[in-house]
Amino acid sequence: MFLNIVALVVTVLTFAAIIRKAEVRLALLAGGLVMAVLSWNLQAFSTSFTNSMTTAGLISVILPVMGFAAVMELTGCNAHLVRMLTDPLLKVRMVLVPGAMLVTYLINTAISSAAGCTAAVGVILIPAMMAAGIHPAMAGAAVFAGTWGSVFSPGSPHPAMIAKIANVSVIDVILAHKTASILSALIVAAVLFAEAKLFKQDTDWTPEKAGADLGKLASAKRPKVERLNVLMALIPMVPLALLLLTVPQFGITTRILPKGLTVLESMLIGSALGMLVTWTGPTKVVTEFFDGMGRAYSLVIGIIIAAGVFIGGLQAAGVIDSFLTVLKGAKSAVPFLGTFGPFVVAVLSGSGDAAAIAFNTAVTPHAAQFGITSVELGNMAWVGGSLGRSMSPVAAACIIGAGFAGVSPFELAKRNAIPMLLAAIVFMLMRG
Repeated sequence: MFLNIVALVVTVLTFAAIIRKAEVRLALLAGGLVMAVLSWNLQAFSTSFTNSMTTAGLISVILPVMGFAAVMELTGCNAHLVRMLTDPLLKVRMVLVPGAMLVTYLINTAISSAAGCTAAVGVILIPAMMAAGIHPAMAGAAVFAGTWGSVFSPGSPHPAMIAKIANVSVIDVILAHKTASILSALIVAAVLFAEAKLFKQDTDWTPEKAGADLGKLASAKRPKVERLNVLMALIPMVPLALLLLTVPQFGITTRILPKGLTVLESMLIGSALGMLVTWTGPTKVVTEFFDGMGRAYSLVIGIIIAAGVFIGGLQAAGVIDSFLTVLKGAKSAVPFLGTFGPFVVAVLSGSGDAAAIAFNTAVTPHAAQFGITSVELGNMAWVGGSLGRSMSPVAAACIIGAGFAGVSPFELAKRNAIPMLLAAIVFMLMRG
């Protein structure tokens, strides 16, 4: 019992460090090491580290997607995708707020980084919405609210992790939550629309009237896409389309591809098409693809390794076994804890990954004991963390959006609080 209490204190201090913007991997590794040492089980640290760094199911999915994303950045296809989706929206002023959220949500499936998506979309939409009379903070909040569209990205670390636990495909994990996620996204868009109308923040606003910092806005320059190339704009969506069309359950391509395309195959096809359409040199494309995979291992797999070490420390201290025992006695609370545990931590820390990965590593493998499937529980933690991060004032995406709008990040966060809470409740009730 004493060791459990000490481990819980270390856990609180670890997440407090993350909330205070400590490097996530450093905080998790340090917390795991301290608990392993206190448990007189230093091997728990090295074993967890080794097991996490060689998880083939995650590496074969996450690395190719990040390589493909790097190629799309190199070829400029991402910029054309953003312009193709945002230009028509700017012509329909009445639905700018919910439309901006849904367009960002869609783009986030291709540009899975929340911060990167906010930068790519926000630099265009936020100043344009402000010019149309939308309150700067509402313009920024609408874009920020769409940055959980990555729940449909096969390159996110979460579906690969959940798929490995449940022994299903990555696409199976994504398709399992599609209805709940789409409904939740529509709820977010509708509530933002209602907020803008109710508080009269969708008309007759100027940056000066709203108190925006025009000095920050001066740096928001639109990417140079002189003329839209529709073919280039469609390339970032090709891998996701291929993965969906070749799913064996749909029966569309079972004769020629009985098992469907893998994530790696889809990303390689997308990269090759991007190279051909833009006439980019193959040497540059291959170099950028592998550089992107390297960054993926450092940034994404690095967090998974650190979270694995942290969970290893908790297991060595006996906390995981105690927690599972408590959950077995309160099965009805598991969906709530699975959704809102990662949600709250994400709000406080600005990262939806650390808490969701930790929860899915420690608890989701035991989902059957709580009367819920691994896919359902894993998706609750994944989407719950993503929704929480989308209302966090310390999230990088929020800070970037607030910079384009020239307002405090808290102005964006408070506008997104009710939409994200409602979306999380709906998602939980639908059990992903």
